[in-house]
This record gives sequence, structure tokens and C-alpha cells, in this order.
Amino acid sequence: MKNWLAISITLLVSIGAQQAHAAGDPVAGKEKAAQCAACHGADGNSLNPEWPKLAGQHADYLVKQLSYFEKGERENVTMKPMASVLDEQGREDVAAYFATQKASIGAADPELVELGERIYRSGNPVSKVAACMGCHGPNGAGNPSALYPALRGQHAQYVENQLHGFAEGKRANENAKKMMQILAARMTNKEIRAVASYIQGLH
Repeated sequence: MKNWLAISITLLVSIGAQQAHAAGDPVAGKEKAAQCAACHGADGNSLNPEWPKLAGQHADYLVKQLSYFEKGERENVTMKPMASVLDEQGREDVAAYFATQKASIGAADPELVELGERIYRSGNPVSKVAACMGCHGPNGAGNPSALYPALRGQHAQYVENQLHGFAEGKRANENAKKMMQILAARMTNKEIRAVASYIQGLH
């Protein structure tokens, strides 16, 4: 009994040490994230609407995406080598740094706000498109425990590109149920453009 207790305590201590090691250090992450600045901005607010804002994104979600890029599960000729130079701790540190930054908020196209808000908050019952806020929250804050990303303030062009990627099956890495692929495929081009625009101004 004593031996089993000792083994259990040792395992718990070991797991705790591994978790402590894996925790990201935003200070170290800032230095390691210097290689990301050219595309994503020094503080994670990219200027190019084709490239995502990383500021304020959940750390665990960023770590997951970096791992996908490294393994080729999410294809991008630029991101694969960038992700590959980071070890596990490096990914944790970079993710922790960007998670502490504040995302800038853009503006939605006034002509698309009504449709974009309707899709985001209510979905489209006719085409069985679920409301975006069911997973990403009413203000686009996401759900870190479920690894659903924050969307608020994200570039409309980037969001639109990703939704088309999901719809076309080019991006298929979020879960085995392929929820985003199914939902995006049910959306019209106008709905995709409108909800992407709405997200850009969401805060």
C-alpha cells in the first residue's frame, strides 16, 4: 500500500512538473515571436487582411494551430517552416505572448451588418446553418476550454478565406465531426462575406 502511494505521489509530482514546464512564458515568447512580426505584427495585429490577427487569441488554440502547421495537418508553405523551428516550449511561449496582447477592432461594412449579425447570432434555420455565437460567444470571445477561437476584430478577408477553405474541404483540422466544413458548405457566398464583415467589427 505504501509503495502504491509513493508511486502515485511520484506520478503526480512528475505530471505537475511537466505541466509547469509546458506553461507558456509571455516574456520569453515576445523574443521568440520576433520571427512572426513581419506577417502578424509585433503585437499580433497584422496589417495585411489576408493574414490573421493573433493578438488576444487563446494560447491553447494557437499552440494547436502551430502543431498542425508543423505536422502538415494544416497546409501553408509559409507557416510550416516557421512552426517547425519552434519546439514544444517555444510554441507555448509564443502563444502565451500573443494571448496577452490586445486585438485591434475593425469596422463592418454597413451594407452587410444586418445579414452578418443575423447569421452570427441566429444562423439560417432554412439551410441548417447554426449560429456562430453558439461556439464563439455573443461577443466573439470564443471558448478556450473547447479550443474554439476568439473571432472578434479578426480581418474580414481572412475570415472569408477560412470559411471558403472549410466549405471546399481545404481546411479540415478542427475536429473529427468536421463541424465547420459542414456549416460553411451550407452558407452562400453572400452569407460568408457578410458574417466575415460583421466579425471584423465585433467587440
